[in-house]
This record gives sequence, structure tokens and C-alpha cells, in this order.
Amino acid sequence: MRRFRIGSAFGIPIDVDLTFLLVLPLFAWAIGSQIGRYVEIVNDLFGSGIAVDVLTTSTELSLGLGLVAALGLFVGVVLHELGHSLVAMRYGFPISSITLWIFGGIAQLDEMPEDWRQEFLIAIAGPVVSIALGVVSYVAFLAVPVGDSLTLAAAQFVFGYLALMNVVLAGFNLLPVFPMDGGRVLRALLNRTRPYARATEIAAEVGKLFAVGLGLFGLFGGGGLFLVAIAFFIYIGAASEAQQTTMRAAFEGVTVADVMTPADRVTTVDDDGSVADLIETMFRERHTGYPVERDGEIVGLVTLEDARAVREVERDAYRVEEVMSTEIYTVAPDDGVMTALEELDSHAVGRLLVMDDDEFVGLLTRTDIMSALSIIKSSGRYQSEPADSAGPDVFNAEESRQS
Repeated sequence: MRRFRIGSAFGIPIDVDLTFLLVLPLFAWAIGSQIGRYVEIVNDLFGSGIAVDVLTTSTELSLGLGLVAALGLFVGVVLHELGHSLVAMRYGFPISSITLWIFGGIAQLDEMPEDWRQEFLIAIAGPVVSIALGVVSYVAFLAVPVGDSLTLAAAQFVFGYLALMNVVLAGFNLLPVFPMDGGRVLRALLNRTRPYARATEIAAEVGKLFAVGLGLFGLFGGGGLFLVAIAFFIYIGAASEAQQTTMRAAFEGVTVADVMTPADRVTTVDDDGSVADLIETMFRERHTGYPVERDGEIVGLVTLEDARAVREVERDAYRVEEVMSTEIYTVAPDDGVMTALEELDSHAVGRLLVMDDDEFVGLLTRTDIMSALSIIKSSGRYQSEPADSAGPDVFNAEESRQS
């Protein structure tokens, strides 16, 4: 989704996702259309006497109060994320941005802390800020003079609503459900006695179980589709972070040279070959992408998708150089595997040329990385030992079995 920059705080850019602009009016309507119910909750909880009839004299007034309350709530979300961000920056972890979107806010850390104390304090900082905002809002609620005027009733309602919702936000985030704040607190505590990757896996499984329960409640318990959407987000987030953490742990100390296909085992195709011959080579070797060579130099990459773009009757006439991609992405043999994976993801490609200065020394594909990950995980050593002590030896053992 498209993002819009709305400002910055402490040098951290604050963005608004398009989904937030879509959901803000829905939040305003949800609050405004049930303002009588919320006033009753505030009155019962805080022992106040806000006059419901004063705030429900017109639809415009109710929706206006709903918008003010929704904006106040999302300001609280930004401050919540700033709490995370400032503590993270205190420990030397840069924050690329804070983004408001359909489910609240996200502080984008460039790197996740693996020291359990640091992660614990970063994770707990957001809920602490939310609780503090709830207390400040409650103090402001108490400071508003009692009266029947519209202004006083509206101020009491907004402050009372924000006092309640900021505490609810803190409590919800503290549920031990990964990847929410409580799940990160859980991972930090598990990480005291377990490897980081294993702590992540346990916290992620807890998060996924919670997400399934929340989704079922949303579908069959009257919770609504919004709860189903939150459950989906939690499940996907937990699975994704577990996978990323497992890969980082597995590939610690493993370089591109350890997992790439060396140049002497890479089939190249000539730039003046026909697309028909290219497809025949792909069928024979069961590969879907090849470096393209001209006069001993790599000048491009060609994939099955490129070949399919040519109609079958024209494939004998078209040359590989006419359909290949000349936008080549490279990686060095001594780069880390995770660095290479980030390159693959950022450019949305399936393979990278491995270049040592200007010399072509190998090819790295997603399949190479996934195969290496499976080998390391099957060794069972990535959870307790640095990968650099197990990685290359594990690969060599596997190659010996294949030969």
C-alpha cells in the first residue's frame, strides 16, 4: 500500500499507510454511532455523570466526537511506537520509520536485538507509554469541571474514552502472543535459557495458536470479521518472524561461496542462440534460468518467463539476446547468505550472479538457499551452535553423500 509522510519525531519519519486513511473514518463512525454506549461505560467505570442526551443531539455531533476520539487514539498509538523506538535507539538500533496502518502502528527496526534484556525493555516500553497516557487522560478527565454544557460533556467523554482505551491497548499488546509486544516479552524471557532461534519458535507457536483461537471466535463467537483480520495478521506475522529468525540463526557465519553453484557447474547459454534451443535446454536440464554469455563474458540472464513471452511459432527466429534481461544483480562470494537473500527480495528476482571483482565465480538461487537451510536444520546444530562451526562442513558431507 502507498504511504504518506506526515512528519517526524526525534528524527524518526512518521508515515501513514493508505489503509489507515481508509480505516480512520470507519473508526470514527464506529465510535460515534455507539457514543451512548461508550458514555455509559465511562460513567459506570469512573463514576461520572456525563449526560448522554447532550452528546447525541445530532448525528453530526456524534460523528464529530467519534472522529476526535479516533484521532486521539491513533496519537496514542504513535506515542506507543515512539516508546519502543526511543528505547531501541538508546541501545543503538536505528528506526527507519513509524507507520500507521489498518491495525495500528509499526516501528520499523533495521535490526532486531538478540540480547534478551534489550528486547525485553524495548518491547515493554510501548505498553508502559500507553499506560502512562491512560493515567494522563484520566487526570485530565478528573480536571474537567462537572457541568451540563456540551463542551464540558464532550471533553469528559473524550478524556474518559482515551483513558480507558489506552489501558486496553496496553493490556492487549501485553498478551503473550507473538509478534505483539507481549510475545516479544515472552521471547525475551525464553531467551534467558534457550537459544534465540528456539525462543522465537516457541513464542511464534504460542502466537499462532492464539491467532487460530481468535479467528474461530471472530467467525463463530460473534467477534466479527475485524477479529478474523487481526488473527490473520498475528498468524502471518508470527510465522514470518519465526522463519526469518531461524534463517538468520542457521546462516550465521555462512557465506555465499558456501551455498552457491560454482561457475564450473553452471550452464550458460550463448546470446545468439535461438529461444527454441533455450527452451530445449531448459527441458533437458530442468532449470528455468541461465546466465547469458557473449565472448566469454556474462551479459545477461534469461528465464523461462522471458522465453514464454515469445510465441511458439517465432521461437526459432528470436535470439536469446532479444529476450534476456540485461539488468544483472550480483553478490560477492564472501557476502553473508542473509545479505544475498535480502538482495533477492529487494529486487524480486530468483537468482544472483556471484562475482569476485569482475570474474564470474558462481550462481546463487533461492533454491540453493532453501536447500542449504534444510541441510543445516536437519543437522539440528543451528539452535545451539554458531552456524560457522557447522555450515560448510555440513554442506560438504551432503555433497559426499550425493556423489
